[in-house]
Amino acid sequence: MNFSEVFKQSNQLCKVSPDGKYLATCVQYRLVVRDFNSLQIVHLYTCLDPVMHMEWSSDSLFILSAHCIIILHLTKTHDLIVTVWSLCTKSVSYIKYPKACQKGIDFTADGRYMALAERRECKDYISVFVCDDWHLLRHFESETQDLAGLEWSPNSCVLAVWDSCLEYKILLYSLDGRLLSSYSAYEWSLGIKSVAWSPSSQFLAIGSYDEKVRILNHITWKKITQFEHPATIINAKAVVFKEVEKRPVVGSEDLSIHQLTVDNSLFSTQSKYEITQLPAQVPVIKPDPDRANPKIGISALAFSAGNHYLATKNDNMPQNLWVWDMQRLSLLAVLEQTAPVRCFVWDPHRPRLALCTGNTKVYLWSPAGCVSVNVPVEGSFQVQSLFWHCSGSSLVLLSKEHICLCYVDAEEEK
Repeated sequence: MNFSEVFKQSNQLCKVSPDGKYLATCVQYRLVVRDFNSLQIVHLYTCLDPVMHMEWSSDSLFILSAHCIIILHLTKTHDLIVTVWSLCTKSVSYIKYPKACQKGIDFTADGRYMALAERRECKDYISVFVCDDWHLLRHFESETQDLAGLEWSPNSCVLAVWDSCLEYKILLYSLDGRLLSSYSAYEWSLGIKSVAWSPSSQFLAIGSYDEKVRILNHITWKKITQFEHPATIINAKAVVFKEVEKRPVVGSEDLSIHQLTVDNSLFSTQSKYEITQLPAQVPVIKPDPDRANPKIGISALAFSAGNHYLATKNDNMPQNLWVWDMQRLSLLAVLEQTAPVRCFVWDPHRPRLALCTGNTKVYLWSPAGCVSVNVPVEGSFQVQSLFWHCSGSSLVLLSKEHICLCYVDAEEEK
């Protein structure tokens, strides 16, 4: 692996253009656009207010920056609206009654349709709009008590809609608003916490508060299997990789003025993975029942690009990342870190998983094994989040106030 120099950023605002040519970062009032290969600044914009959000257009020709200014008006209504601004005709469209929820708006992968969750007269509704001219294609009532989110399948054929965590219910609708199927695993307990489609749209993974992942198939929309996250791993086909830290011993003859003042890697804690013998115990944190949003259940799910693997995180086992084989429908690997997993993401082309835990390292898993790499930059670079370049050739690493690029060769997964 090779690493770039470090650049400043604010509020984790950093995005690569869809064509992969540019890297945009925000630093307070400034929006900086760099050439991704050379990292040279190609555009620098200074705004009147701090940038709160940033987004590239799908053709990489435009970049949007959003700024929050609160102006208080005393009005008779507090209804929300969605405003659609056309950059082609300069027209403005308004959509009433959007619901403020976990994920209340979603576009199909081809950009042709938009689904919007609505709340009217204490009932949930869904509207499907055609994005070319924003006319309403379908409007129908959702069979939910309190809709929490919706998401199109990657092939744009099915819309998944799920209820709040107080009721386990997920609904599958067609593009024309027909209810294809509904699924509920249990009642009278906290329900769905996370949902993820496989890239092929063949599987729908549902993570819940009971620490299980249920997989639905796209033909009957019935459960084909469920993955449990036990405190003791006994599956002989699974490999448990445990991160082991070791601080290097440095003698006085190894020190120099340059190393004492600049080189952070000399004193940084090194780590490696060791294979744990089975049965293996997984560190478990007991959630506080008196606090809202208990740290329990499957909070994150992600399929690999080829649908071959599924990665999951169970919140009351925060130091562990679970990797499942979707062909054999069984547990393949468990990564036990020394600190809670903050972020994990699959390579967009290869079966390779990157993760970080808020320390100075970046971790990679592939079917060939695991590797831990220290970020060798000046000072302490605590990796808070990361994401892949669309080519899969590099990772963008973000600390609290800085950004660094990690260049990963295809052979390094081995």
